[in-house]
Amino acid sequence: MKGRGLFVTGTDTGAGKTVAAAALVHALRARGLRVAPMKPVASGCEATPAGLRNDDALALIEAAGWEGSYEDVNPYAFAPPIAPHIAAAECGTAIRFGPIRAAYARLADRAEVVVVEGVGGWRVPLGPEGDVADLCAALGLPVVLVVGLRLGCLNHALLTAESVLARDLRLAGWIGSQVEPEMARLEENLATLRARLPAPCLGWLPWDPDAEAVDRARRLTVRHLLPELPPGRGI
Repeated sequence: MKGRGLFVTGTDTGAGKTVAAAALVHALRARGLRVAPMKPVASGCEATPAGLRNDDALALIEAAGWEGSYEDVNPYAFAPPIAPHIAAAECGTAIRFGPIRAAYARLADRAEVVVVEGVGGWRVPLGPEGDVADLCAALGLPVVLVVGLRLGCLNHALLTAESVLARDLRLAGWIGSQVEPEMARLEENLATLRARLPAPCLGWLPWDPDAEAVDRARRLTVRHLLPELPPGRGI
């Protein structure tokens, strides 16, 4: 595989993973990198003439300006907006890591960086081969943690970071995502996360439902990510 990757996970469902991942894609592209998007598993997909399509996957495709097979970006798509392993069982299938790894390899062959967005939080069950954390480990990718900034985020962020490191995975950085328009003590919570999370803060995204992904990207710094990229294309 030519490309390297990042795995974007969140402190919970609704933490703002897709918003942050799309901004991250734009930030990487702004550094001259060819970026492939991936949403391996998605539920809550819409039926279209071309097949099931997921809004999050489509947002990442748009951010990356990606042209290629939708099925490589989103190998497992399910219509019911429920936990993916339950949706898969109701469809008479099971989520397997092999097809996801194969799709990732095809994307990596065409890109310098693959940004992979998980589903739900870090320990969401996927099927007989494990959960989101197990998928990340199977892909062997460093993790970018999106912290949904709301009451309880400190506990969720620290527990997720602890679990990432316990699997000997690299926590490459974290992004704060304000998911409540008037979170109490926002700055104090951000300061606590900066002090306690064992990874650099890549930036934080304030509450702004009308902001474009390319504008949000300007709030992120990606210089800490993927230091192994060749000189001149590194970030």
